[in-house]
Amino acid sequence: MAKAKSKTTYAVEWAVTARDDLDEIIGYILARDPMNALKVNDTIEARANTLDQMPQRGRIVPELKFHGVTTYHELLVGPWRLMYRIEGKTVWVVSVLDGRRQLEDLLLERFLRP
Repeated sequence: MAKAKSKTTYAVEWAVTARDDLDEIIGYILARDPMNALKVNDTIEARANTLDQMPQRGRIVPELKFHGVTTYHELLVGPWRLMYRIEGKTVWVVSVLDGRRQLEDLLLERFLRP
């Protein structure tokens, strides 16, 4: 009898900045459409949780790859970009950004925050 392949399971953790990003997104939507805010929150969190299996499936962030940075992956969730890195058996969600905006602008804003 053949052995079943064991699946490697990763822990999915959220960096503080990613939680802050999600809170900001949900707060913005909540002010306009409370029911949709809950749905968006659940969708983003559920998609992040799928990274416990095969996190390499997400694409390398193209704007970073252009500069030789290949350690960050992303999943697209609606208009949002869920960015993460894999460290050993842990997947760190590092940001949730609006995919309709230029990544360079968003990162510059982040670096300039007090």
